[in-house]
Amino acid sequence: MSIAIHPKLAEITQRIIERSRPTRTAYLERIRAFKQQGRLERDQLGCSNLAHGYASMPKTIKIEMQKATVPNLGVITAYNDMVSAHQPFKEFPDWIKDEVAKHGATAQVAGGTPAMCDGITQGYEGMELSLFSRDVIAMSVAVGLSHQMFDGALFLGVCDKIVPGLVIGALSCGHIPAVFTPAGPMESGIGNKEKARTRQLFAEGKVGRDALLQSEMGSYHSPGTCTFYGTANSNQMMMEFMGLHLPASSFFNPSSNMREALTRHAAAQMVAQIKNGTAKPIGEMLTEKSFINAVIGLMATGGSTNHTMHLVAMARAAGVIFNWDDFDEISSIIPLLIRVYPNGQADVNHFAAAGGLPFVIRELRNAGLLHDDVDTVVGHGMEAYTQEPFFAESGSLIWKEVPAESGNEEILRKFDNPFSPDGGLRLMKGNIGRGVIKVSAVAEEHRVIEAPAIVFNDQKEVLAAFERGELERDFVCVVRFQGARAMGMPELHKLTPPLGILQDRGFKVALVTDGRMSGASGKVPASIHMSPEALMGGNIGKIQTGDMVQFNANTGELNVLVDEKEWNAREIPAVDLTKYHYGVGRELFAGFRSLTSSAETGAMSFGGDFA
Repeated sequence: MSIAIHPKLAEITQRIIERSRPTRTAYLERIRAFKQQGRLERDQLGCSNLAHGYASMPKTIKIEMQKATVPNLGVITAYNDMVSAHQPFKEFPDWIKDEVAKHGATAQVAGGTPAMCDGITQGYEGMELSLFSRDVIAMSVAVGLSHQMFDGALFLGVCDKIVPGLVIGALSCGHIPAVFTPAGPMESGIGNKEKARTRQLFAEGKVGRDALLQSEMGSYHSPGTCTFYGTANSNQMMMEFMGLHLPASSFFNPSSNMREALTRHAAAQMVAQIKNGTAKPIGEMLTEKSFINAVIGLMATGGSTNHTMHLVAMARAAGVIFNWDDFDEISSIIPLLIRVYPNGQADVNHFAAAGGLPFVIRELRNAGLLHDDVDTVVGHGMEAYTQEPFFAESGSLIWKEVPAESGNEEILRKFDNPFSPDGGLRLMKGNIGRGVIKVSAVAEEHRVIEAPAIVFNDQKEVLAAFERGELERDFVCVVRFQGARAMGMPELHKLTPPLGILQDRGFKVALVTDGRMSGASGKVPASIHMSPEALMGGNIGKIQTGDMVQFNANTGELNVLVDEKEWNAREIPAVDLTKYHYGVGRELFAGFRSLTSSAETGAMSFGGDFA
């Protein structure tokens, strides 16, 4: 079925293609120079090199690896047993090795990557390493694949910076095919409404740490991804919209039989494609339209604002150039089709049960709001991604169409009955700079505010002022010097409970920051990722306490109401950030801080062709 693409989407797409033409052409030329035409990847290596690559393998595998027709797959894993979402990956390499052996191939764990949990580091010094861990992960992938022993690669990762880092790394070796194999979400725990209520009661001093800890452990309780729709689960959505996962593989729980079956199927399918010559290198498979589909998915599902940076960075790794105007314009034509916490009370398990990503993809595709002219790990086009897997009587996997109707219209809706006519992510701009806001999580009555600024240089200063009772008023909370250059651009989730309490007490409040809030951004209007950041000369650094700030999330206007002559004459104050640059490994990231680009260009520390 051929469906005409929406004219506005076609216009945006063509603009991105034209803008990206020089960098995309250069990227493709680079990766094609490494492509082994008609040869296995390891055939280029010398005998001594190969011997080192074979040395650790069992004798039977060594025999197979010496055969000219046996592909060898590399596994890049982000396994550790501290991060709940990554603990299930412990078993995956053994499943993969066992399965590919049945299909005349071999596999090796090519390398591991770090995988930190923002939920653990939230509000503490480790969070200042979080964003840059994405670039470390990308480099770790390159190190693992640099042995040039692999005819394809499988990537095991789920969470916030891990998947973007894996994609960037995979694209640096874009001449080989790749498939991403997720681990799935933990089973549902206590309801999100109850969890949020306990957090707020604790912030008000009405319950103690024992009650708060029991609530949190009732929510985050077992192996698997956190079940709210934050950056981690937005990652899984994007991998499906980009065709890097098997269809509908994101949201099966780790303990399910389906999870192992999908992992094995992905490995076996890659072997078959390499052998029959249909496996497409990831750098060629992912085009401008693939990345645009990921942006569309982000808007249709109300996904994480972190991806206004990560998607930009991933695309740039393939020579594709996005900016926030593209996000804003795509958002304006994409309806919001799901409500999952923090945009609603359901979690991703409820969403998957109601129809999940295949339902969303089908609705967008049928409306001409998704590019079908793309390659995926299962072939050409997005039709396969409108189906979900089941076990056949033989035990093999088959994919079937999802039902025509949503299983729960409070969670998932059809294209002609959306929760909102637009995607809920908006560009904020004015004399402060450019930022983004996730309006889909903010009630209509809280989207417009004009109030004096109160300026802070640290989220801990905000918390202390709240405790002292100094914030009982209408105000715009400005937290600056939080950008990637200044201190690694930490997430500022500790601000959500106190600002939410003030909002509930009837005060008009908003947040403006050059830091992050991510996919868990809540009900308080927040213009985040302000670019340029204060340390790069951004005007957020000029704001003074008492300045009137106009914050209009409906129109995207964000301005300080100060006389233009006075505003232009102001200088950004010097702030001593030394204490943020040492301890818990932060001193090791000085180079990253000094090299990083702006949030709108992906906050990338690689420079060169990526900047």
